[in-house]
Amino acid sequence: MDPVAQQAFNQGNLRANAAYQMGRRRFTVDPITRLEGHGKIDIFLDDRGDVERAYLQVPELRGFEVFSIGRPAEDMPQITSRICGVCPTAHHMAATKALDDLYQVQPTPAGRKIRELVYNAFMLEDHALHVYVLGGPDFIVGPEAPKGERNIVGVINKVGVEVGKKVIAMRRRVRDIIAYFGGKVVHPVLGLPGGVSKACDPAELPKLQETAKDALDFALFTNQVFHDIVLKNSDYVKMITSDAYTHRTYYMGMVDERNRVNFYDGLLRVVDPNGKEFAKFPAQKYRDYVAEHVEPWSYMKFCYLKPLGWQGFDEGPKSSIYAVAPLARLNAADGMATPLAQKAAEEYFQTLGGKPVHHTLANHWARVIEMIQAGETMVNLLNDPDITSPEVRTVPTNKPSVGIGVVEAPRGLLFHHYETDDRGLIRKANMIVATQNNAARIAMSVERAAKGLIKAGNVTEGLLNKVEMAFRAYDPCLGCATHSLPGHLPLEVNIFNRRRELVRQLTQG
Repeated sequence: MDPVAQQAFNQGNLRANAAYQMGRRRFTVDPITRLEGHGKIDIFLDDRGDVERAYLQVPELRGFEVFSIGRPAEDMPQITSRICGVCPTAHHMAATKALDDLYQVQPTPAGRKIRELVYNAFMLEDHALHVYVLGGPDFIVGPEAPKGERNIVGVINKVGVEVGKKVIAMRRRVRDIIAYFGGKVVHPVLGLPGGVSKACDPAELPKLQETAKDALDFALFTNQVFHDIVLKNSDYVKMITSDAYTHRTYYMGMVDERNRVNFYDGLLRVVDPNGKEFAKFPAQKYRDYVAEHVEPWSYMKFCYLKPLGWQGFDEGPKSSIYAVAPLARLNAADGMATPLAQKAAEEYFQTLGGKPVHHTLANHWARVIEMIQAGETMVNLLNDPDITSPEVRTVPTNKPSVGIGVVEAPRGLLFHHYETDDRGLIRKANMIVATQNNAARIAMSVERAAKGLIKAGNVTEGLLNKVEMAFRAYDPCLGCATHSLPGHLPLEVNIFNRRRELVRQLTQG
């Protein structure tokens, strides 16, 4: 066997190791950066130096489904919000909606509207985090800029300190809305079966309305920043629309009664790669449409459309792989729910060649359009007379049994499914998170980018970052996506001696 040769690149925590292994050139990016959770990418080159295979591997495990068993169902909005400190509001709201279904209770109008207000505030500030901090450096600073500049400091240096202050201040003010109703931003205490725990004080309404208006202005400002930095750069537009970042898959998103994008509630709609409706169903029927596939090289399960069966990591009408998240939501809906967002969406589709858009990096633009809708929705809700009603909860009276709740997390559809005994103690819990819904397409995107960008053994730090951009566009949360304890997923352990000879293999199903 050839001797090991290593070349290290340092990008904060980024380590890219090159080694000869099993006769193939291997590059490992470990850990991958600017996402929630932990993962790595393995890239194998053939004898010509072209990419033979590329894998996104998720090595972490969580246990929230298992240790929820035996807990009172009412604890789930607080327990599951601990899955992620970046998107606790998504888990909190999905769990709360599952409790509504579990106890067969409808929130009061004020309770529902307060939930929607908080949730849209969360969507706006979370999208802003990705636009400016996680995904933004790749465009604002540049995908091949020096490694020390592809971060929030580099972004501020590029757009100016005043803009940086504006981003930080606006996110804080929007998060204050969440804290006002939920007591705190991270791990809020807000949702109850049948409503919420706190009404809106009329005396606080003017301040909240001002924040909502400023949040909408900030979303429109972000849209202009995206136009100025990304869309006016022809090289960026070519990269977004290139084959290296394009897949023709199915798309799934939540829509209202007019088939418009809705983050909080509605039916789930699936369109095929040509944009034709494939299915439309309530959350309670998700098991008829969503199934999970397991691969031995990742702890993350891969979702696919159950009626079509698992067809492998392939695309096109015969594939069963679908996408969620901003790109998918815009593709699955007939339009946006608010006028300014709709105008922005029309420009988006016109610029990118019509609907549906299959370009993975277009997620970034779609995310900005969703910020506009979230801002408009916040303004509308805070001008609704119901928002200050003291009647914020319908107390449940039915015995619990099965409850299923779904919301559109910033990263895509999030399912919570609970089953209890007649005392309301959890006996079964299942969560399918946004990144898990996207897992198969993310894996395909990483490999497509690697094969499209790496040729003849030319592997640079900038090219490796462009491969990372393929998963970063989805804004994945790998901590959310791996929530089963060891023993519930296939696992293979190979033990080698010092001569790299396989001496023992341990497997579990």
